[in-house]
Amino acid sequence: MGAISAPLLVVLVFCCLVSVSQAEYLKYKDTTQSLDVRIKDLLQRMTLEEKRGQMVQIERSIATPEVMKKYFIVYDLFEKRGLQLGRDPVLIKKIGDATALEVRATGIQYVFAPCIAVCRDPRWGRCYESYSEDPKIVEAMTEIIPGLQGDISGNSIKGVPYVAGKNKVAACAKHYVGDGGTSRGINENNTLINYRGLLNIHMPAYHDSIVKGVSTVMVSYSSWNGKKMHANHFLVTDYLKNKLNFRGFVISDWLGIDKITSPPHSNYSYSIQAGVGAGIDMIMVPFNFTEFIDVLHYQVKNDIIPESRIDDAVERILRVKFAMGLFENPLADPSLVNQLGSEEHRQLAREAVRKSLVLLKNGKSAEKPLLPLPKKAANILVAGTHADNSGYQCGGWTITWQGLGGNNLTVGTTVLDAVKQTIDPATKVFYEESPDPAFVKSNNFSYAIVIVGELPYAETFGDSLNLTIPEPGPSTITNVCESIQCVVVLITGRPVVIQPYLSKIDALVAAWLPGTEGQGVADLLFGDYGFTGKLGRTWFKTVNQLPMNVGDKNYDPLFPFGFGLTTNPTKH
Repeated sequence: MGAISAPLLVVLVFCCLVSVSQAEYLKYKDTTQSLDVRIKDLLQRMTLEEKRGQMVQIERSIATPEVMKKYFIVYDLFEKRGLQLGRDPVLIKKIGDATALEVRATGIQYVFAPCIAVCRDPRWGRCYESYSEDPKIVEAMTEIIPGLQGDISGNSIKGVPYVAGKNKVAACAKHYVGDGGTSRGINENNTLINYRGLLNIHMPAYHDSIVKGVSTVMVSYSSWNGKKMHANHFLVTDYLKNKLNFRGFVISDWLGIDKITSPPHSNYSYSIQAGVGAGIDMIMVPFNFTEFIDVLHYQVKNDIIPESRIDDAVERILRVKFAMGLFENPLADPSLVNQLGSEEHRQLAREAVRKSLVLLKNGKSAEKPLLPLPKKAANILVAGTHADNSGYQCGGWTITWQGLGGNNLTVGTTVLDAVKQTIDPATKVFYEESPDPAFVKSNNFSYAIVIVGELPYAETFGDSLNLTIPEPGPSTITNVCESIQCVVVLITGRPVVIQPYLSKIDALVAAWLPGTEGQGVADLLFGDYGFTGKLGRTWFKTVNQLPMNVGDKNYDPLFPFGFGLTTNPTKH
C-alpha cells in the first residue's frame, strides 16, 4: 500500500501477552535489562497461539476487544496517506518530526512511511509517493526517518530499530524492492533489471534507512525478473536481513501474500508457506485472519514452517515494540492533542509547498518575465477546476484511500482563497471554473491564473498510459491563454502532457500536490518569496519517450531533471 503531508497510518494497540502474578519478577518488564535479554525472556513465556497473534495485522473495523483477546492480535490497521515533497533533507526531517507528534497525538505509534521508491516511469500511479527518479535524492530524503523516529545514538548497532521516545513513532521503509521500476509503470508489475541495476538504483535508500535505525520494512507487490517479492527469500532474508543486517521486522503489504498466486488467494496454503518462508514477519491479512491463523498453525505443527522461523519473526516484532517503549507507555498522551493541525505545523507545510514548486516557464521571452505577478491590478481572472478545490490539492491517500474532490475533506486554504488573501484590496478577482472565450475577452483582465491538473487517485487507479490532464483543463488553458497573459499552475502528482499548450502559456508552474496549504503557491506567484525548486524527475515531451530518466542515452526531455527557473522576492 502506499506513501507522505498529513499522517494517518497504523494504530498499534498494546495488550498484555501473558498473564502472570504481580509478585513474579519479569525480566522483560525491567528496563535496566538489555534489549536481547528482555526479548528472550518474553519469547520463552509465549505459546504458539500468542506468537502467531503477533504475526497478524488486521483491519481496525474488525478489531473488537473479543477478537484481540481471543487471538492475541495486537495490531489494528488504520489507513495512511502519501506525500510528495521537494529535495531538502533538512526540511524533510522537520516534517518527520511534526508528523510524529501529530500521529502520536491520535494514539497511533507506527507509520507506513517513508516510501523510498525510485520512480523510473511517471505512468506509474504511485509516482507521487516517490521523491525522485534519482536514487541519490531518494537516499538523501531518508532523513525523514530520524525525524519520525529520532536521531540514532552514536553507540547503536547497525540494523537495530531505534525510536527515541513517546513523542516519536516507528517508521516503515517501503516498498522493498524495485516497486518504482515496473514495466510501463504498471502498478504491482514486473521490474526487469539485472542484479547490479537493482542494487545501484533501487537498493541504496534501504541501506541508508537501516543505518538510520528504521524499525520496519514493507515488501512490494511487484516482482523482480518474474519472482514475486513477497516470495523472494534471497532478497528478503539473504540480502535484507543477513547482508544488510536489518533486525527490525518485515511486513507484507495489504493482502500481499494472497497475490503471490494468480489469481490471488487461489492457493493460500502455498502463499503462507512462501511468504513466511521468504522472511516476512508480519502479515497484513487484513480481514480473513482466522484462515491465516489456522493454516499457519497447521504448517508449524506439521513442520512445513519451522517454529524457529516463527520465533525469528516474533523476536523481530518484539524488538521493535521494546524499542518503541510500548511496554512502558502503551497509551496515547492526551497532552499532545494541541499538536494536531497546529499553526507551527501548517507553517512548516506552507514552507514545504514553497520549496517544492518548480517554475518551468516565465514569459514568452526571458526579457519579459510574467512572474512575480503584481498584487495591484484592475481585474484579474482565476480559472480552472483546481483553483478552489482543496481535495484536488491533496490528491490520493488523504483521509480516504483514493482521495476526494471538494472542500469538505479537511481544513485548508485553496489557491483561489490564497490569491484573494494576497492581492491588493483594490484588485478585483473574477473566478470562473471553465470560462468561455467570450467571457475572457470581454472583461479586460490584466492577467489570468489558470489552475488545472489531475484528479485524485491512488495505486493502480492512477496508472496512466497517456498522462493527459482531463477536460476541461486543456480547454481552459486554450480559452484563457490565447486571449490574455496567463500563468498556468499544474496540480499533479507527476509530469503530464503539456507540450501542445506550452506556446500559448506565458508562465508555467509545477505545483505537484500542495495539500492544504495553498497559500504557499500564492507566496511565490506574487513574489513574497522567490522560486527555488528544481525538478526531481524528468519532464517528457511525449509519452512515447517513456521511460526516460536522466543519464539515458537518448535523453531529449521537454524539461530536464534538475531544471527550475528562479525569481527574486519582491517583498523582502
